Amino acid sequence: MKKEHDSENEIIRGNVTYKTIRGARRMYLQWYEDGKKISKYVRKADEDKVLGLIALRKRQEAKKGLYDYDGMRSESGMVSELLLLQQYETRVVAGDELRRMCSATWEFGRRDCCSELSKYLRSDADGKVCIVYGLRRTGKTFMIRQAIGDLPLEKSVYIKIQSSDEMSMLNRDLMKLSSEGISYVFIDEITLMSDFIDSASLLSDIYASSGMKIVLSGTDSLGFSLSLDDELYDRAVMIHTTFIPFREYSRLLGIDDVDEYIRYGGTFRVGELSFDDEDLIDEKASFADDETVRRYIDTSIARNIQHSLAGYKAAGHFRHLADLYEAGELTNAINRLIEDMNHRFLVSVLTRDFISHDLGSAGQIERKRAAAKGKEGILDRIDTKEILDKLMNILDIRNKEELSVDISADHVNEIRQYLFMLDLIVNVPSETIDSAGKIERIVFSQPGLRYCQAQALVYSLMGSDDFLKYPAAERKEVIDLLLEEVRGRMLEEMILLETVKVLPRGKRAFRLEFEAGEFDMVIFDENELNCEIYKIKHSSKADKKQCRHLLDKDKCSKAEFRYGNISGKYVLYNGEDKNAFGVGYLNITEYLKHLGREKVF
Repeated sequence: MKKEHDSENEIIRGNVTYKTIRGARRMYLQWYEDGKKISKYVRKADEDKVLGLIALRKRQEAKKGLYDYDGMRSESGMVSELLLLQQYETRVVAGDELRRMCSATWEFGRRDCCSELSKYLRSDADGKVCIVYGLRRTGKTFMIRQAIGDLPLEKSVYIKIQSSDEMSMLNRDLMKLSSEGISYVFIDEITLMSDFIDSASLLSDIYASSGMKIVLSGTDSLGFSLSLDDELYDRAVMIHTTFIPFREYSRLLGIDDVDEYIRYGGTFRVGELSFDDEDLIDEKASFADDETVRRYIDTSIARNIQHSLAGYKAAGHFRHLADLYEAGELTNAINRLIEDMNHRFLVSVLTRDFISHDLGSAGQIERKRAAAKGKEGILDRIDTKEILDKLMNILDIRNKEELSVDISADHVNEIRQYLFMLDLIVNVPSETIDSAGKIERIVFSQPGLRYCQAQALVYSLMGSDDFLKYPAAERKEVIDLLLEEVRGRMLEEMILLETVKVLPRGKRAFRLEFEAGEFDMVIFDENELNCEIYKIKHSSKADKKQCRHLLDKDKCSKAEFRYGNISGKYVLYNGEDKNAFGVGYLNITEYLKHLGREKVF
């Protein structure tokens, strides 16, 4: 009888991947059968055995000169054969196979940051590696394959790292590749290698210094940041892909709808462009609903942080997060913190736009619509204060789940630091007219993530008993108005963030708050001592009320005293460019699409 685990004869199909489920990291074997991806759970006790058997299979296949590359099959249904220059321990793709792998990407548009990658590949050898990093589905692998198409194929290779690979294996392969005259090496998913962070300097000090161009990529953005502070300090060119501005989203996907960018922006949708991330290939969009948002946070953000910390200094850098990690609750804590940031955002929208004036503009619009039909508006009939009090209470309760490890201020601060390092959150400036200090204003660089969670909250919060007394059509109208306010607030954040990122040195953009009212954006030229002031409106109609703060003599006088002459007053909105009420009205889509050019309008 054959033994259950016969290391001499047992064949392990596919390759290892990891998934985080309810905070626990679990191993799976994945392979393809008849074009369908098969995934099989590996018990904790069998993980080492499976990794060993995969390594054994790789050695056997290498001897035969044949590799089953991720179980992928070509269009003809035959297993792909890799053109191997010699026997390799990692997965090296070269020659015709490399051409086939990359050719499918060449017909698509390129990300703006592709120019930085091309500049590195054309530059003289300086001992630096290039790191292309960012969250999932932001075009890293796609961009690398496009870059390969611009190079002499006979001097280029692509290496796909697996979690079972080690730096010693990669080192031996690079030695062989160097002896064969390979000049360009693209190493994908290198952060899966457990000892990458602590031994990354080998790549720059030995191979890049000898003239080889090495491009690294991976989804563990934090791992790259940690290696840059340590092993690769001052020896890497960094290209970050996480932030996808509207102008780039619009150019690559052919979408000019700002609202669609707010709903789904932050990643490329598989249905539009087949960018990287095979784990999520079946999803229509990363932020289609609350479930896909949670899955994206789990796989792209929480796993990113955990995997990077586990591989840094022999897992000795968890700091205050060690207790959460050991209890299997770090993923949950990261999810809760992101949700909490979005809850606070929604609370601020309710507070600013609703509570202060009886549901604010939503109430005014709904009242007019109802009056035109000879009815009284639903927001005039219900007890809005009671409903809003309940909403605020529910928002707070959602953050009080019981855990075996209490989440402390230290936990929150450290997770926030890592979210900043991942470029998921950005502190967009906000100033007050009577103080030199700045107000922290956290903005998510992926708007779709924020909007989807806010939308889910609105739907759940508006299911109160009092609210359910009214007909479904009327409830939907109120929810739509609430979400309109959310989109309006997000639009302000989005425009300010994108403007901040493109301004040249000597100019800065920020929100300016007065005792009552604010300028949604000020662009201050510190050299010329002048400024432009803006209001941002999620509307296609021009209304004099929109520019009342811009025309307020007292506010303008205070702004000029502090920031110099006001050279322009503008309302950014969804209508056509024109002058009205003494200010310039500019179309939001055109403003965003032209950001980064010498003149915005």
